[in-house]
Amino acid sequence: MCCYDCCIRCIGAVPYPSLVATLLCYAGMALFCGCGHEALAQTEELVETYFARDPKDFEVMASFIKYFQFVIYGLASFFFLYGILLLAEGFYTTSAVKQTFGEFRSTQCGRCLSLTFIIVTYILAFIWLAVFAFSAIPVFFLFNMEHTCHNINILAETTPSINQHSWICMDARQYGLLPWDAMPGKSCGMTLAAICKTSEFHTTYDLYIATFAGAGVTLLALILYLVPTTYNYAVLRFLGRKGIR
Repeated sequence: MCCYDCCIRCIGAVPYPSLVATLLCYAGMALFCGCGHEALAQTEELVETYFARDPKDFEVMASFIKYFQFVIYGLASFFFLYGILLLAEGFYTTSAVKQTFGEFRSTQCGRCLSLTFIIVTYILAFIWLAVFAFSAIPVFFLFNMEHTCHNINILAETTPSINQHSWICMDARQYGLLPWDAMPGKSCGMTLAAICKTSEFHTTYDLYIATFAGAGVTLLALILYLVPTTYNYAVLRFLGRKGIR
C-alpha cells in the first residue's frame, strides 16, 4: 500500500496543464522555426527568380531574410529553455497547493518567483500575439497571388481572344518585398499564372501556412501556461495570508 500511495501522490503532483502546454509549445515552435526558416529561403528564391532582375534590388530583402533566420535560431533555443523552466515551476506550484510532499510549504521567495514567471509569460504572450499576426502577412500575400492566378486562368478560358488577363498583375513592391524602383517588380497575365503552377510557389505557400499554424499553437501554449500558473499562485497567496503556508 505504501508503494501504491507513493505512486498516487507522484501522479497527483504532475502539473498536467503545464505538461500539455510544454508539449504544445515545443510542437508549435518546431513548426514555426523549421517551416519559417525554409519558407524564408524559398521566398528569397521565388522573388529573386520571378520579380527582380537586378541583384541589387534584392539586397535589402536578402539581408532581412538572413537576419530573421538567425532570430529563428535564437527563438528556438529560448523557448526550449523557457518551456523547461515553466514546467519545473508548474511542478513546484502544483506540489505546494496539493501538499504532495508531506510538510512541503511554499516560501515567500517561491511565490515571488511564480509571480515573476506569470508576468514574463504575460509579456511573451502579448509579444507572440504580434508575431502571430505578422506571420499571417506572407500567407495573405500568397493567398492573393493564388486567387489572382485563378482569375487569370478563368479569363484565359472564357475570353481567349480579348486577352483581358494580361493587365492582371501581382506587384511584390506593394508588399514591401522589393523597393519601388525595382524592375520589373511585378508579374502579369499568363506569366503570373505560370509562376503559380511551379513547385516553388506551392512549397512556399504550404510552408508559410505551417509557420502560421505553429505561431498559433505556440500562442495557445502560452495562454495555457498562464491559466494554471495564475490559479496556483492565487491559491498560494490566499493561503499565505491565512497563515497556512
